[in-house]
Amino acid sequence: MRYAVAPASLGQRMQVNRLRRREFITLLGGAAVARPRAARAQQGGVRIPRIGIIDDAPIWDHFRQGLHDLGYIEGRNIAFEYRSAEGDFDRLRQAARELASLPVNVLVVYGSSATRAARQATSTIPIVMIGVGDPVRARFVTNLARPGGNVTGTTNLGPELVGKRIEILKECVPGLARVAFLWNPDNDSNLAFLEELIIAVPALGLQLISVPMRTSGEYEGAFAAMMQRQPNAFVTQNDPLILQHIGQIIDFVAEHRLPAMYQAKENVEAGGLMAYGATLSDLFTRSAWYVHRILQGAKPADLPVEQPTKFELSINLKTAKALGLDIPATVLARADAVIE
Repeated sequence: MRYAVAPASLGQRMQVNRLRRREFITLLGGAAVARPRAARAQQGGVRIPRIGIIDDAPIWDHFRQGLHDLGYIEGRNIAFEYRSAEGDFDRLRQAARELASLPVNVLVVYGSSATRAARQATSTIPIVMIGVGDPVRARFVTNLARPGGNVTGTTNLGPELVGKRIEILKECVPGLARVAFLWNPDNDSNLAFLEELIIAVPALGLQLISVPMRTSGEYEGAFAAMMQRQPNAFVTQNDPLILQHIGQIIDFVAEHRLPAMYQAKENVEAGGLMAYGATLSDLFTRSAWYVHRILQGAKPADLPVEQPTKFELSINLKTAKALGLDIPATVLARADAVIE
């Protein structure tokens, strides 16, 4: 005998539907716990987070890899917006304004000039700075422990770094007397470096030759003026404007047989004589962690600015030989990377 089942009432059907919705939401929430918030933002057709980058270059691959290691995949749970400025400050400001107006979820910028442009463009969008020399002096942050605004990230200067570079040059260059420093006056980090050089160079019995360059159009004139003062060695920073010409710079100092000290190992791998400084690739990789924390809901004001703890000395022996330099064994023993 078959028994007819009475149809459920409207109230009963609504109760079952509510229970099913609760179960679905619980399952969805549990499945999302292990994934970045950026991934969850895509559910339901919501636009995935966009990261703004100015002046993309191969070094940014370390940043993108850092994000990938944290679970972010371009096009799936994160997107990138790029603008080019070639280190020019007016173009930096324009690029930052364009990215802020999209808007992007986070602006990631390298160096003081780009950080300043980003701050002028927005006081609300989080900004992650990379390798800024003195963010407190530049007024990007209140202090390193508690930045206090919409900017955080990493600095590339450590104690006695500037003096150490000149000491290494003096050990390696017999008869060193005059050191030329190529710098960008619009970059607060470069200014901080210059002020330390003004103290460190005379203390070692040397003369400092200041070589300012604000735009790409000043490149040839800056180097012509520098050579008129007959430097024995050359020092520069990884300012974005200067990096636009780094290949030309390496070729120029080689042609004029000028021993040069750079900031990053990458410059030595490209043919520069030596470099001493924070590992630039590490700074870019570390910036991915800041972006991750911000996308999870952290505020830049509460994320401390990190100072480098590791400094690399890199030496290119092939370049040294071309310059007729015999690098002392004591210096080679301290090197982290020797390129032959």
